[in-house]
Amino acid sequence: MTGIRQLADHLELSIGTVSRALNGRPGVHPATRERVLQAARELGYVANQSGRSLRRGQTNTVGFVVESGHPSNLGGDNFQFATIDAMNLRLAEHGLDLAILPCHSADDPISFLARTVARGVVDALVLTATRQQDKRIAFLTRSRMPFLTLGRSATPGDYPWIDLDFFGVAQDSVARLVALGHRRIALALPNRDVALAHHYLDGYRAGLAAADLPFSSDLVLRVDSSEEGGVALGGLILDHPAAPTAVMVCSEVTVPGLYNHLASRGLTAGRDLAVIAFRQSPPLRFLSPPAAGYDLSLRDLGHELADAVADLLAARQGHLSERPRTRIWPMTFCDSPSLAPPGRKRGSSSSS
Repeated sequence: MTGIRQLADHLELSIGTVSRALNGRPGVHPATRERVLQAARELGYVANQSGRSLRRGQTNTVGFVVESGHPSNLGGDNFQFATIDAMNLRLAEHGLDLAILPCHSADDPISFLARTVARGVVDALVLTATRQQDKRIAFLTRSRMPFLTLGRSATPGDYPWIDLDFFGVAQDSVARLVALGHRRIALALPNRDVALAHHYLDGYRAGLAAADLPFSSDLVLRVDSSEEGGVALGGLILDHPAAPTAVMVCSEVTVPGLYNHLASRGLTAGRDLAVIAFRQSPPLRFLSPPAAGYDLSLRDLGHELADAVADLLAARQGHLSERPRTRIWPMTFCDSPSLAPPGRKRGSSSSS
């Protein structure tokens, strides 16, 4: 492997001249530049990327911060990695690399971000699992590290974000269930403080209000985002004194566990309990019956995230306006037999 010093010695030129020639800088005769480039090809010159990054003040790398240690990350949820895969391919078109930065739930997220910023290993960050009041956003805003969030937040600041339409999906789900005759609709939310749960709850309440139905906090059930959480959800619903006839599930990874618990009690989704998930992920299509939900293209979402972060970096270099990009991502309803009128066993009196 030939470095810049060996290349300069071979050509009997200064390191500065060789560096300017390799990087297309002015002050180098065209013939000399061609001679340097030809020698670099012949000798197999490989640039010292860490030194180059230090000199230029950039790494051409974007960091995607993943929260690890939560049940949803340990299960079969494909959302993040399918999005990351599409984002990685699109960033390559912008000449950027993607690095996955896992931050365990037991770690202090601010210390993690402080180390990441201090080391200068990435040019920008993508945050996920946003909170309504997110101290990570406040820290990055102060640090002036370019970042965007996958998810909205009430945290003050002028930063770009892209979020799925949790409010709109929840509101639409209530309307569909009410149209089928449901009046006692349970809501399953993640058992942790994430902003998406707030938006899903707000959409649920708006849907009930539009249907002139009262909101009951007793019908809001919080469980772990996992198959085990789905089993627990089934028990909460079937033993609930209000006997809900339908449930809206914010975290789709809980749905298989819910189906399992229904089966253990001799019940079936759709016939005995209407089930509608926020997202109809691929595993839900193989359940019996498939779970109703809302679909989106993770490929398109990944491309949008990549374009947004590329624009963010271009804006920092003065090539684009610094107006932050914000967008609520639309989703498409996918019907299924899991969405049915109140069943005879549990809902004979609910449609009145």
